[in-house]
Amino acid sequence: MSIILNIEKRDLTKKFPKPNKVESLTESIKGVFYGKIEENTPITISYSDFKKVWKEAGGSSLITLKGVGEDKEAVIQAMDFDPFTDNPRHVDFYVIERGKAMEVDVPLEFVGVSPAMKELGGMLVKALHELKIEVLPKDLPKSIEVDISSLVDFDSQILAKDLKLPESAKIVGDMEEVVVMVQASVEEEEAEVSEAGNISEIEIEQKGKDEGEASSE
Repeated sequence: MSIILNIEKRDLTKKFPKPNKVESLTESIKGVFYGKIEENTPITISYSDFKKVWKEAGGSSLITLKGVGEDKEAVIQAMDFDPFTDNPRHVDFYVIERGKAMEVDVPLEFVGVSPAMKELGGMLVKALHELKIEVLPKDLPKSIEVDISSLVDFDSQILAKDLKLPESAKIVGDMEEVVVMVQASVEEEEAEVSEAGNISEIEIEQKGKDEGEASSE
């Protein structure tokens, strides 16, 4: 089901309300759409409408822009937030070419339970939080699942090439890049270091004792 967002062309000759006013953000926000075959077009969006769409679409799902010329399929390319209210005050939409593959950063969603965490007390280390892929618009996912149940010990890793992608998608970048792994907890590492230090001291003491005995002979 397509996610629809109504937009209006913005008149640059008119003064727009100051974005740091909460009351203006509850009414409308500024935006722009552009693409390979689309000119930069300034737009105005209902704040309440955008908030609903943003919650549903996130940063990677396709959004149908309605109200300026023909309907356009786009993704959220960038957002600017008000530093006082943390509300979005400007949105960039990238209009995609229908039927042609596009590059997009898709967020990773970590699911499952890792035996290395549950049974060995390890810590989950997420090396990546999103993955850049090339994909046809029809296959564009909202997120990519990463099942951490395969992390059974501290030597286990999940690489970019291990992730399950949509049919037309391919990874842009290093296929061998580590996505997530489990490491021993800080307490365990400190214990190992302490134990190694004690062994070294014993070895040094023993060596000194042996040399002392040899010299006395």
